[in-house]
Amino acid sequence: MKNHAHRLSLLIAFILANLIAGSAVGANHDSPQPSDADRRLADYFRTETARLEADCLNDIETLEEWEAKRPVYRRQLLEMLGLDPLPEKTPLKAMTANTVEHETFTVENVRFQSRPGLYVTGNLYISKALDGPAPAVLYVCGHAQVKKDGVAYGSKAHYQHHAAWFARHGYVCLIIDTLQLGEIEGIHHGTYRYGMWWWNSRGYTPAGVEAWNCVRALDYLQERPEVDPQRLGVTGRSGGGAYSWWIAAIDDRIQAAVPVAGITDLRNHVVDGCVEGHCDCMYVVNTYRWDYPLVAALVAPRPLLISNTDKDNIFPLDGVVRTHEKARRIYRLYGADDKLGLHITEGPHRDTQELRMHAFVWLNRFLKDANPIITEPAVPLFEPEALKVFTELPLHQINATVHETFVPMAQDLPVPQSQDEWAAQRSAWMTALREKVFRGWPRHDEAGPLDVRPVAGSQSTPGRRLERFDFTSQPHVRLSLLVVRHPDTESPSRVNLHVVDDPNTVPMDIEITAASNEVHAFFAPRGLGLDAWSADERKQVQIRRRFMLLGQTLDGMRVWDVRRAVQALNHIAAIEGLPVELAAQGNMAGIALYASLFEPSVERLDLSELPSTHRDGPTFLNVLRYLDMPQAVAMAAERAPLVLHQVDASPWAFPQSVVNNLGWPDERFRVAAP
Repeated sequence: MKNHAHRLSLLIAFILANLIAGSAVGANHDSPQPSDADRRLADYFRTETARLEADCLNDIETLEEWEAKRPVYRRQLLEMLGLDPLPEKTPLKAMTANTVEHETFTVENVRFQSRPGLYVTGNLYISKALDGPAPAVLYVCGHAQVKKDGVAYGSKAHYQHHAAWFARHGYVCLIIDTLQLGEIEGIHHGTYRYGMWWWNSRGYTPAGVEAWNCVRALDYLQERPEVDPQRLGVTGRSGGGAYSWWIAAIDDRIQAAVPVAGITDLRNHVVDGCVEGHCDCMYVVNTYRWDYPLVAALVAPRPLLISNTDKDNIFPLDGVVRTHEKARRIYRLYGADDKLGLHITEGPHRDTQELRMHAFVWLNRFLKDANPIITEPAVPLFEPEALKVFTELPLHQINATVHETFVPMAQDLPVPQSQDEWAAQRSAWMTALREKVFRGWPRHDEAGPLDVRPVAGSQSTPGRRLERFDFTSQPHVRLSLLVVRHPDTESPSRVNLHVVDDPNTVPMDIEITAASNEVHAFFAPRGLGLDAWSADERKQVQIRRRFMLLGQTLDGMRVWDVRRAVQALNHIAAIEGLPVELAAQGNMAGIALYASLFEPSVERLDLSELPSTHRDGPTFLNVLRYLDMPQAVAMAAERAPLVLHQVDASPWAFPQSVVNNLGWPDERFRVAAP
């Protein structure tokens, strides 16, 4: 009998290997033809993007409706930047390191701390022709590195010609370095380059740091006696174009804005693939599933010039025009159509003179109420060394590690001492999961029917019956279940659903007999098994980033897939209505754990090597702002007995204490050997 069980488990593993590794044909990178799974994925992204595009601003008919929703949208944007609640405005501790003289202006090499230890380096250009407080422009840099012999001089040295032009024409201009390419080098490429997917779980984006640095830069400008605090503008290109959007949308002190090559819509980013040309600082954590015209609308009715070239491959013209068209609806509600401009000039994604000229004209018009002929080009005047702030970098700086602390994590809460305390805490966590973490799941009217269908080729021989069923998780996501049972089992008692991502994770000691009275089902969520995508590792990174742009994560949608697999079991004859045990290992154990919180038919969990924190996976949007894995385990254990197979039991003290404090049965939670 033991040998028979071993042969059967090997057969199951073999079939499952084909189910999961069925992408081997699709993974042939010599073939230019996309697989069916690739085409379904493209259709999925197209459909989800179209839904968000259709929802963007289309319910706004009157100015009163917009004014009522605008504060809500402002708060949502701050939250998606990691700025809700707004951080404390701590002392800037601003310092001028040295001064550079030009015949028509002065440059102060300045620094301030937007938070303690978070340094912003910049150059303050002050016209010598001022006869009173003058309009000021905040210039935010794009991704241009200036570095000599390993010494970083900051992006401000590359974009100095913009600031110099403003100073030569009667402005004060503060040009600030980016987080990544400043004199102190931080990180913009956490998910893109370094595999820091926990940024999504933390609700962190470097766009939030850039936005906050801009807020504090305005604070600094308003403290300067040379500046008229009522006449502040912002401009920048590429990455600086994006940061211009963030600060103009969240801070009404900006009276005129010219984002250059810094925005397009979701269709360009997700469907057309522009996301692959951008780092993480260009995006909010899209919890509320926005399309980008909503960011533009938040600037209304203040003067806004959307500026771009017609051959920009990462901010394509069609998406820029669509963004302008939607934002114009809001400007027209204010009767401020004359304050929204669209400037398109010929060229690629480059800092062209034509783009600069129109920015100068726009800011002259709305910050100076003037329209002089532009006779002087913007040209660089200094060597990078002249614009450097630090001679030695501060030892206590947090720029390089700000992603570890910028967005607050959930606080360690005490173990509840009563069922009422526990119920309140559990309710708060479940609300956060629905509204902040898994908000990207389909609504009831969007998922569609499961459409469970048997697939030809099922096998039935003495001792086993193997069947495959396909079902729809959501439109364009068609997945497979493999069901294994003994043919003599007439009334099975439960279904063991194994959630897998690799054939090597299949338990090799499964014994299926008529007496066991159990059915085993195996399931691989989207992107795995027969639905595996043929993309290489670099493309897989960009697929995951697309999910985040849609207000989802790949792991979060795999939780949805497991939920739908549990529901699909109830549509298979002979096992419908049976209780379900979920079994999984590693990252899939975390996915199964969260699926159990939403599916009442799950009556037991058997999880191996569950990560003790979401920092190690699975990646769910914002989850670490509200809870971590031990809290989820406690919630799951309340609903169904849960066994963890772990080497170290110490990370699981919280659920064990909850069980003990609240007097739950011991079998509700147990840590066993692997």
